This record gives sequence, C-alpha cells and structure tokens, in this order.
Amino acid sequence: MGSKAVLPPERRRELLDLAMREFVRHGFGGASLNRIIRACGMSKSSFYHYFESKEALFDAVVSGLVDELNDAVKVPDPESLAVPGFWDEVARMSDDLMGAAAVDCRLIDFWRLFYVPDAPAHDDGSLARVRRGIDAWLGRALQAGRAAGAVRDDLPPSLQGELTLATLWTINAWALRHLGETDIAEGQRLAHVQIDLLRGLLAAPEPA
Repeated sequence: MGSKAVLPPERRRELLDLAMREFVRHGFGGASLNRIIRACGMSKSSFYHYFESKEALFDAVVSGLVDELNDAVKVPDPESLAVPGFWDEVARMSDDLMGAAAVDCRLIDFWRLFYVPDAPAHDDGSLARVRRGIDAWLGRALQAGRAAGAVRDDLPPSLQGELTLATLWTINAWALRHLGETDIAEGQRLAHVQIDLLRGLLAAPEPA
C-alpha cells in the first residue's frame, strides 16, 4: 500500500488535538471518528486520504505528543545518572516534567492515553513502543543508580525494575484520576512525595 499524504502542520495539529481529547474522554472504542472529523471540518473521504484508520490516527496522536514532550523536557541519557547526585537528578527531571505539564496541559493528556480503555496495544503500535521505551529507560537508570551507589544492590535487578515500574505507573494512574482535585502547587508536592516513595523503596542504605 502506498504512503498516505501529509496534512499541513497546523491542520494536522488541529486534527490530532481534537482526536486526543476524544480518545481521552471516550476511550478508543467509544471515540467517534465522525465526531473528530466533523469538529475539524473535514470530510471522511479527506480523512482517509491522510490516515488509514482510527487506529492510525491514535498512533499519530501518541507519536506527536512524544515529539512535543521530548522538545519540552530534556531527558538525560540514563548512564549519565551514575553520579553521587543521582536522586537530585531524578528530582530535577520530575520538576521539569511537572513544569512542562503546567505550561501545556496536552502533555497531561499524553499520560492519560496510557490508561485509555481498549487502546490499541499491539506490539508495533505507538503506545506499546513508547511504553517499552519508558520501561527500558527506567531499567537503565536503575542500573546507573546502582553503579553510583545511590540505589540498593541487594535485590535482583529484574525484581527491582518490576517494583519500580509498578510503583510509578500506579501513582501516575492515581494522580491522573485526581488531577481535577488539585492545583499546580499540590501536583508538584505530590510529585515530590512520589520521589520520596521511590527513594524509600530503592535508595542504598547510608554507610555505617
């Protein structure tokens, strides 16, 4: 099958923003492609000129938000965290993520996409690729922390990784569910609490 045409940047941004809100609000199965393209002032035939399916549109939404997140937040190479100030660097990155979300609320919706009911989850989809990338980055960051003596090394790396991922994704899901109940300052406080929880779980004991 030949490649699809590409929408002009502003038009594409408008369509992807509308689609993102529809997916977050209604889930993937409940999202209406007709509603999305009608709100964008586009005909269905025009839509299929640019995207093969609703699933392709969802993948484009995820990929677009990843690009914006990468532009907004400088994510360090995990191996660069193998320094005595490991936990300070982790806290700084958390603050950067919160700051970017405060400036552009679409970055909050990016995280919501991971919890969209019945979202496409096949291995070659954008969401699965991004999740694998996040999980792999965290695994390498833990190894860097262990190498720096900042992360405990008395647990098997695989178990430590699974505990970390379970903690982060669970806290993330809770925070997104309660986001409307908190202001920016409270959100930042909760982000610091999250780091404290991880530090309590993972930090190497202080030398005697």
